[in-house]
Amino acid sequence: MSNWVEARVKDVVWWSDTLFSLIVNADVEPFKAGQFTKLSMMKDEKRIARAYSYVNAPSSPDLEFYLINVQDGLLSQQLAQLKQGDTVMIERRASGFFTLDEVPQSEQLWMLSTGTAIGPFLSMLEHGEVWQQFDQITLVHGVRLNSDLSYQNSIAALQQKYTGLNYVPVVSREDGAVGLQGRITDHIQAQTLFSHVDLTPTPNTAQFMICGNPDMVKDTSALLIEQGYRRNRRKEPGHITVEQYW
Repeated sequence: MSNWVEARVKDVVWWSDTLFSLIVNADVEPFKAGQFTKLSMMKDEKRIARAYSYVNAPSSPDLEFYLINVQDGLLSQQLAQLKQGDTVMIERRASGFFTLDEVPQSEQLWMLSTGTAIGPFLSMLEHGEVWQQFDQITLVHGVRLNSDLSYQNSIAALQQKYTGLNYVPVVSREDGAVGLQGRITDHIQAQTLFSHVDLTPTPNTAQFMICGNPDMVKDTSALLIEQGYRRNRRKEPGHITVEQYW
């Protein structure tokens, strides 16, 4: 049974016409970077709830979520109308196993994301403990348009703080202002993602965490498996850890 508590909106940051971050304060239980919770609002006397990953580090008092305002979305359209001081309900206890304690230690970590699924990776990077497991981390963000590349200042600050952090935006529907043009899967298949940051991952040196739309997760996993990597399982550690984002 869900344990709902009230969250008060501290800020709403709009990145584009459809992408925004909701920042709230609430008395929630401790969570691990990479986990998600649920937000909810009432509509016609019915509770509408959806799962969203934390973007903030677990130590932050501000709880942040990265959302897309979906046309005809039952909850996202309500959340998009919130203003500072408004309230929303949040599930007090977080869920999910897309966390670093599920990933074996290695030299390299490749964080592959699309759209708003960059959120849990930002939480991990802000938390900082990821650097106890990996020497080189590459954050890859696949989007349709350059204007979809949110959190640029935060990512730049993380790169200033951690010299082992690479950031590769991959833009599919127009020429990329920075990074690569096309799709993440294309650049994995062609090995151009790896050459772009001058790293050569192997099953002995790399772990992959993949978070995004189900097709991207499925296709990227299949390509990596063809290249000799295996899915991570608790009884049989491998190289690929995944989370489908809807």
